[in-house]
Formats: sequence, C-alpha cells, structure tokens
Amino acid sequence: MAIRILPENEIKQMASSFQQPSLLFANVKNLYERRAKRLRDLAKDHPFADYLEFVAKIVDTQLLILQENPLIKPNDITSDVQPLNVKTWQRSSQWRDYLTALLNEIKPYANEQILGTIDWLEKASTDELEQLADKLLAQDYTNVGSDKAVFIWAALSLYWLQLTQYLSHNTRQESSEGLHYCPVCGSSPVASIIHFGTEQALRYLHCALCESEWNVVRAKCSNCDQSKALNYWLLDNEQSAVRSESCGECHSYLKILYQEKDPYVEPVADDLASLFLDIEMEDKGFARSGVNPFMFPAE
Repeated sequence: MAIRILPENEIKQMASSFQQPSLLFANVKNLYERRAKRLRDLAKDHPFADYLEFVAKIVDTQLLILQENPLIKPNDITSDVQPLNVKTWQRSSQWRDYLTALLNEIKPYANEQILGTIDWLEKASTDELEQLADKLLAQDYTNVGSDKAVFIWAALSLYWLQLTQYLSHNTRQESSEGLHYCPVCGSSPVASIIHFGTEQALRYLHCALCESEWNVVRAKCSNCDQSKALNYWLLDNEQSAVRSESCGECHSYLKILYQEKDPYVEPVADDLASLFLDIEMEDKGFARSGVNPFMFPAE
C-alpha cells in the first residue's frame, strides 16, 4: 500500500466533490481522553472490570506523558510509502523514556504480579528492551510475554502516534493493495469501525500502533480481500454495536464496530471489553487477524 501528499489542486477537487478521506490521523489528546472514559464506562458491571480500570489508568498515563514530554519532530521524517514503517524507521531512544515514565506512574496501582513485571522491565538492559521492541513490531508476540508486551507497546504506540502528527495531513491512500496493514506504519489493525457523520457508512481499520485509520471496502475480507463466505457474529441482541466479521476463505476474523448503534464506541476499548466474543470466534475455528494493544497472545 502507498500513500502520498495531495497537491493543492487535488485537495480542492476533493473538497468540491465531497470525496471522503481514505486516511484519517488521530487527534492525540482527544483519543486518549475518549479511550480512558470509554474503558471506565465499559468496566461498570463487567466481569473484567479491574483490568479495564487498570488499562484506563495506563491510557491516562499515556496522555500525561504526552503533555509532559512531547516528541520533538525528527529531521528525517518523510511522506514516502509507509513513511513510518516499523521495519525501516529508526526509532529514537525517547520511546524508552516513555516506558520508564509509564512504569513509574503505574506502580502505585499495580498488584504483586504486575509489580514483578515492572521490576523486570526496570532492570532490563537497553539491548534487552530494544530486542523485545523489535519482536513486538515484527508481530512475534509470543516471544515477548503478554505481561511485558502491554507496557512496551504502550510506550511504542505513544511514540509512533506522535510521529504521525508530523506527516502532512493532506496525505491520502494511494493503493488498494495490502489493505490489512496500516499504510502509515505497516502494523496490524485492532478492529474496524463504521463511521457516521462525514464518513457515514464507510469502514475504516484502526491501527493498533500509530492509531491511524484507513478506508477498506466493506464487502470484502479485510485480511485476504475475498468477498465470499463473510459472516457476522454477535453475542448480544441485534442492536449490539460490536460484531465479528469472519471469513470462510482465510478463516480469520476481526471485530467491527458500528457508531450508528453506539456513537461512543472506541476501537481499542470496545474490542478489549468484548473478549467473550473472541473466545466464541476461536471456538468456531477462526483466528484473529488483528491485535489489541492490551491483549497480546499468551506465551
């Protein structure tokens, strides 16, 4: 998948024709505030309320770090094909500063098990942390450990999210190939969302790392592009805002969220809170095609 900056004449043409954007960048402050609130709302009477509340605290901390230690614009940032691709972008040490700050803030809210993970990460060498980050970004999740992955990814995501703010926001999606991966950083989506408002009825995949969203046609699998054997599953009644889209061709699934059914749905929060739907999908023989930054596969 490629992206490029639009020249002024194309921007005006899109505006006059009401063409919807194929690529959306996150509003960083609003993103963390909305996510933390949604997590706390979903935690009410939820079987995993304690964990949802704990994740909300991590999100609060991401916002706090963003405000206290914002990322300075890198000199070598461009608007090339996947300009912030995790395989090619030379990340700075600032992501480790974010990790240190995150661990310090979370300590008072951590139980004994989480404190053990924090202690391990604090004692880890720079090389160890960078190697774990490399594995996570290469989607080698099981060789990191889900307990460590949550904190490392939270720091990496905060770093990558800020990098996207230095890209030209007149950038558009150039190609329809490789749609399963983020056109900005090359990472997997956490879920897809059907927007209302200016992007009404369009489906966007939400990146689990840099938080960008990109448009994908609704009538085909977001993992293999097949349009056959697509089915939709839900646990609650027909008004549920969270469903799973499964593909009988590649035997994968990804959650799909509908703003028209609940305007407050949030990809990471609602995906995490609908864990029981994941269990049902795996029981049916489908494998998850995306990743949630707070629910990595266990070792």
